[in-house]
Amino acid sequence: MRRISILIVLLLVSFPALAAVDADASLGLKPSIDQRYATNLATKFLTNWHYKSTRLDDELSSKIFDGYLKLLDPNKVYFLKTDIDGFERYRNNLDDALRHSDLLPAYDIFNVYVDRVRQRADYSRSRVKQPFDFTIDEYYPFDREDADWAQNTEELDELWRLRVKNDYLRLKLTDKDGEAIEETLTERYDNLERRINELNAEDVFQFFMNAFAQSIEPHTAYLSPRSSENFEISMKLSLEGIGALLGRENEYTTISRVVAGGPAAQDGRLKAGDRITAVGQGRNGKMVDVIGWRIDDVVDLIRGPKDTVVRLEVLPEDVSISGPTSTIDIVRNEVKLEEQAAKSKIIELPLHGSADGDSAEGSDEEVIKIGVIDLPVFYLDFAGRAQNKPDYRSSTRDVHKLIVELEEQGVKGIVVDLRNNGGGSLLEATTLTGLFIDKGPVVQVRNSSGRISLEEDVDPGMAWDGPLAVLVNRYSASASEIFAAAIQDYGRGLVIGEPTFGKGTVQSLLDLDDYAPSDTPDMGQLKITMAQFFRVNGGSTQNRGVVPDIRFPSAGDPEKYGERSYDNALPWTSIDPARYAPSGDLDHMVVVADNRYKDRVGENQEFNWLLSDIDDYNIHSNEKKVSLLESVAREKMAEEEARRAERKAKRQLLNPELTEETSLVEASGSESSSESVDVDAKPGDEVGNDVDGDEEDSDEEERPDFLLREAARIVADVAELESNRELLERRFSQLSAEAPEHQKIN
Repeated sequence: MRRISILIVLLLVSFPALAAVDADASLGLKPSIDQRYATNLATKFLTNWHYKSTRLDDELSSKIFDGYLKLLDPNKVYFLKTDIDGFERYRNNLDDALRHSDLLPAYDIFNVYVDRVRQRADYSRSRVKQPFDFTIDEYYPFDREDADWAQNTEELDELWRLRVKNDYLRLKLTDKDGEAIEETLTERYDNLERRINELNAEDVFQFFMNAFAQSIEPHTAYLSPRSSENFEISMKLSLEGIGALLGRENEYTTISRVVAGGPAAQDGRLKAGDRITAVGQGRNGKMVDVIGWRIDDVVDLIRGPKDTVVRLEVLPEDVSISGPTSTIDIVRNEVKLEEQAAKSKIIELPLHGSADGDSAEGSDEEVIKIGVIDLPVFYLDFAGRAQNKPDYRSSTRDVHKLIVELEEQGVKGIVVDLRNNGGGSLLEATTLTGLFIDKGPVVQVRNSSGRISLEEDVDPGMAWDGPLAVLVNRYSASASEIFAAAIQDYGRGLVIGEPTFGKGTVQSLLDLDDYAPSDTPDMGQLKITMAQFFRVNGGSTQNRGVVPDIRFPSAGDPEKYGERSYDNALPWTSIDPARYAPSGDLDHMVVVADNRYKDRVGENQEFNWLLSDIDDYNIHSNEKKVSLLESVAREKMAEEEARRAERKAKRQLLNPELTEETSLVEASGSESSSESVDVDAKPGDEVGNDVDGDEEDSDEEERPDFLLREAARIVADVAELESNRELLERRFSQLSAEAPEHQKIN
């Protein structure tokens, strides 16, 4: 047997997503022998190796059944009640099917799903050609997760009539004429059918195995060979290819963007908007026509080893479909995916004196510089590290360099921005923490047998020993929580923002090819939860997350996001603390800094706007339908446009220095559309949970990143107070004396 390699890493928080692969599904999809073999292996590992004791029984079978249906049709807009009734025969039999590697139930359900999606596409294309009356007071129910399945085709037709009417109205509000709207929507529904036709047996297997894995625990998953490759790329932030972002326009694969510094950018001939019609390998290889192919299959042809040649037959953007093509040959090279790499900037803040009337004695500075390190993911080139490559990529290495640069520029404090950082490498969480503490344990890890091990920083000294804050939000998870918790437990810095996601588990990647009977790597990998991590103080971040020292306001019900929103998530628990030496006690600092923050933001216009937006969100967050009255829609649109215009004018008047610092206060996910996928990063993710992938242009307001700036202001306060301990203690005593008896500060 080949050597078994299990890579222990802390993966990104992931959510189920439908992938898409080329195939003709018209004859019905069927499982392969290789998939049966992989099912046998996966079933044994998932039921014997998982951290959570798992029995393959009727109860788990029922969860798999419900999870599979939810994965395919989460909004209940394709299947009929009669379909679900017919599938019920599988509810308590999937455990037996998995024991015998029988995938026919999964394929039976999926083939019906394909038929239903095609029927919806047909209905939508025909219905959009008929007139709509937008003076009728009716509503489109856009959220049907808790609704009943449609009883019959007539009921589903009515639901889709409302859906198509809503699609039409959204475009009508942009003042498009009827002909243009019909053309746009017909293309949208064509895309819906095209996407479902592209799904093949590999997809069905991945969907079903993920329904199985995630019925056990939210962060357990099956990764296809393609997904495994893309995970490796996301960790090392590089690959060998041409450097381009691909999109789709009708039947053509298009160039959405050329990656700066990549081979395509250096060559200069490939442009955004160009359409790829064929791909060839080497200087003289046969050109393969790719019109009508899905994006990730085109990606497979374009990627390749460094120093090899790929030829692209391209139809330039400004040339008609019947026009001449040109052939571009590009030498593949390593492409650096810098968008996910650590970055830094400096925020300069005026020294106006503190909110409590005191200021640092003897200070003659007009501004204070605070460094910001933005870390989107804890990345590590595992292979490069194992091979002792001198230049292997690591978030710790990159952050260390940024710290040196920030110090040289005279910063007085640092904010590590981990908002929306879903995690990454456990090793990187440990080594990155080591940049800010002297030495000692960073996280405790308990495996399924109860054995506890320590991940430690063994290198003495700190890369940065000055004022520090970690900025987090509800999407900061996993490795981000390890880092934030350690900084908090050591008293090394303040944690600022929202309570974090609450993912306190460790996943291992298990390569099924290590157990395959052949050398062909096509089995994929299992991501299995095999351990739980604990803070050095003994508590867990599981479910509860990391609670900030200074909390920023947030929208929605905390119980409806993060780990605590999953029914089958592991519960919070604790173990004995590790032996560690805190760097200091920040209790008094937290009280004074939090008081200054609250006094400061009370009169801040951006903060009040944020509170207003949160209130508005909370009021409307439970709505599940939208009016189809054109008059109502136009009134809401006019109100929103007026609100934005008013804010923009006030913002320019009040904060002219912030107008260039525009980023969304609350990030809502990927900026790319559902039809965009990076050639050199993550193909196959262009289709979301709902196969139709309809998307609207985001209308979320761009505004100054007030929360980041306020985090920097808090660090500036810490820098001032640390330089004047007398001021800190005096102010703490005042606040303690002023607090009500039941809120006395300890």
